[in-house]
Amino acid sequence: MPSPYRAIFAAPGTRAFSMAGFLGRMPLSMMGIGIVTMVSQLTGRYGLAGALSATLAMSAAVMGPQISRLVDRHGQRRVMRPATLIALASVTGLLLCATTGAPDWTLFVFTAGGGCVPSVGSMTRARWASIHRSSPRDLHTAYSWESIVDEVCFIFGPIISIGLSTAWFPEAGPLLAGVFLAVGVFWLTAQRSTEPVPHPRGQHTGGSALRSPGLQVLVATFVATGAIFGAVDVVTVAFAEERGSKASASLVLAVYALGSCLAGVVFGLLHLKGEPSRRWLLGVCAMAVSMIPLQLAGSLPFLAVALFVAGLAIAPTMVTTMALVEAHVPRSKLTEGMTWTSTGLAVGVALGSSAAGTVVDASGARAAYVVPAVAGALAAAVAFLGYRRLRRPVTEREGQRADEHHQHDEQDEQDEHVA
Repeated sequence: MPSPYRAIFAAPGTRAFSMAGFLGRMPLSMMGIGIVTMVSQLTGRYGLAGALSATLAMSAAVMGPQISRLVDRHGQRRVMRPATLIALASVTGLLLCATTGAPDWTLFVFTAGGGCVPSVGSMTRARWASIHRSSPRDLHTAYSWESIVDEVCFIFGPIISIGLSTAWFPEAGPLLAGVFLAVGVFWLTAQRSTEPVPHPRGQHTGGSALRSPGLQVLVATFVATGAIFGAVDVVTVAFAEERGSKASASLVLAVYALGSCLAGVVFGLLHLKGEPSRRWLLGVCAMAVSMIPLQLAGSLPFLAVALFVAGLAIAPTMVTTMALVEAHVPRSKLTEGMTWTSTGLAVGVALGSSAAGTVVDASGARAAYVVPAVAGALAAAVAFLGYRRLRRPVTEREGQRADEHHQHDEQDEQDEHVA
């Protein structure tokens, strides 16, 4: 392991919570595609399968920030475990209803409940921020590491989920995703020494983290960015099918994630200076420009190379985004702020997938690569328009006030207890 990565793991407990976080976020890349595979195999209805997958994504987008807000207020252990139990019960109900041929509405009800999944990636990033807050260099490397973990999940998660559901039994993919979620969350929350201190009262100052102008820009940009990802996934599957090799789509998309993973490794080794907001703007623009070569794709090998190059801009942009969230959101709302960016991505993925599918049906796969290109242009436009907001960090002032307020509250409670 390169020395900067070795340095961040020198702190006690970091290896354990990082591994737990890896297992806990595997369902992010396994559950949706697992439901699509399961339902399409059991019923042959791809429309129903896609609708259920979209329901899961939108449910997670709605509930994720609320769960994270409760985590900031009450702590990871007290909130994540009950939320996870609800999600697991819902997934169990979904599997039983799908297997027994229950009415469609029951599938949608249980799928919506399955969206009650904690944003495990935000939880682990919050732990890194708590440990390395005084060292921007180490925190940059830690965020890069988390981006690498995300990409590894997206490289192997869909392959495992689809492979098990097709080779073993239809419910195997979602079932294993549930096992990963349970093991990861309960292992993570058992590690109390690295859990960030909750802010039971400080979070009331200023309401939701989304009231931060800087976070609003990041979330809006990530909606467009998510549309890139959702459209690329759908169009690539259709492109591969048109060329008689649908199975190759998973490998091509894995190359896309591999490009991001390698970029994340290198980015974490760099000691960068200058404004993070400027790097972020360049990253968003690079993602937009990287969609242009896809319009020329005429074969799967060319497409794989183009997507690998496109993937190089993803991880650095994501890492810088997390740094900007920390700079623009008070410390007492950090987990919620990070989750809002994931929510923006989830909404964008749903919108991009839907738009891409419509264009594929109307004009074919190659023409549909215009959808991620338009989404990239939109992301760049939003980033340019909101750039000034990102140059005015507010965390230091507001976070300090919130922390001081929280410390005074704790002292008052201690004094009352002594009295």
